[in-house]
Amino acid sequence: MGRIIFRGDQIDAIRRLHSGSILCGDTGTGKSLTALGYYYLKNGGDLSTLYSCEYAPMGDPPKDLYIITTAKKRDDKEWEKEMCCFLLSSDSEANLYSNKVVVDSWNNIGKYKDVRDSFFIFDEQRVVGKGPWVDAFLKITTKGNNEWILLSATPGDKWLDYIPVFIANGYFKNRTEFNREHVIFKHNVKYPDVDRYLNEGRLLKMRDSILVRMYGKNPTVQHHEDVYVKYDILKCKEVGRNRWNPYKDSPIINASELCYIWRKIVNSDTSRQVAVLELLEKHPKAIIFYKFDYELEILREICSAAGFEIGEWNGHKHQEVPDGERWVYLVQYNAGSEGWNCIKTDTIIFYSQDYSYKIMHQAAGRIDRANTKFVDLYYYHLKSRSGIDLAISKALKQKKDFNERKYVKW
Repeated sequence: MGRIIFRGDQIDAIRRLHSGSILCGDTGTGKSLTALGYYYLKNGGDLSTLYSCEYAPMGDPPKDLYIITTAKKRDDKEWEKEMCCFLLSSDSEANLYSNKVVVDSWNNIGKYKDVRDSFFIFDEQRVVGKGPWVDAFLKITTKGNNEWILLSATPGDKWLDYIPVFIANGYFKNRTEFNREHVIFKHNVKYPDVDRYLNEGRLLKMRDSILVRMYGKNPTVQHHEDVYVKYDILKCKEVGRNRWNPYKDSPIINASELCYIWRKIVNSDTSRQVAVLELLEKHPKAIIFYKFDYELEILREICSAAGFEIGEWNGHKHQEVPDGERWVYLVQYNAGSEGWNCIKTDTIIFYSQDYSYKIMHQAAGRIDRANTKFVDLYYYHLKSRSGIDLAISKALKQKKDFNERKYVKW
């Protein structure tokens, strides 16, 4: 058993945490260890342990511990490594205590909706909007059924994102009550759209009562550079004018398809591929994020031809980061923007942009870790000056998500 070393901001966060809190810290700031430190103290642990003194056991048994995280973190056993510091393990033979320890993915949260008198750590914000995950979360957290905290680098962009957590903390009975007291919706629109919020001062007090921020900063400096490439202007204009899909030779039926076609024209341009190879000559070990399957095919082809070892993380392959002298790790945004980290490189290339600010932010955090050996981190954003690329960039710069329907005005 080694010595546990907590930073001052981590201990400060632990002191401010309570059941129902959101522990908010940027990627790589040590939220997982901080959450376990809070669990340790809540179950009879000694504060001196967190000041890098020798480990003092908790009372046996501590509360059963359930950690709901991403599938990748579960499969890579990242939480198991953190729990070793407290002699906890999901393997009953390796666990010092007689309590139950479970690490599972959000996809299986429904299995635990009837668990009582336990402690839950919800890793990576997944309780936004509606659906079975939110329903299971509320059954676990309401009525004092269990103690719990939630970990997130980006807890919410708008008040609607906080509704499940507000309900779990007992501030509202349900979503209807929240909407009735705090939301004015726009009239004459097809889908519910917020016009304005009411009594935001009350909402701020609620949020501040549950949000525990970690302000510790990593000793890293992020360098973001936009790399502008060319695109086929005439082809983009023709598609916009005729609303015709040149890849299927058929009419374009909606805004989503039109944006997809524009992006395929733009993202397939040879100049973008040349830019990737030029960056890889400068940074021969790099992570490349992409959005669409056709981009993956392009990246496989050009990187393989250039002699790079290739690893992939997407909906089809879950490979490890390569170890050679010249490698690329091709990661699809939705599959791999969170839940893993890499300290083997200082470079991320964004071959294209995702529509979500949150996903882009989380993707950048994959190399910005507390234990990285690099100080300077390099992020290259490949863009064209096409209308679609500029519109996406504008939304992301404002920390908003890009909306295809509004952009096209379909």
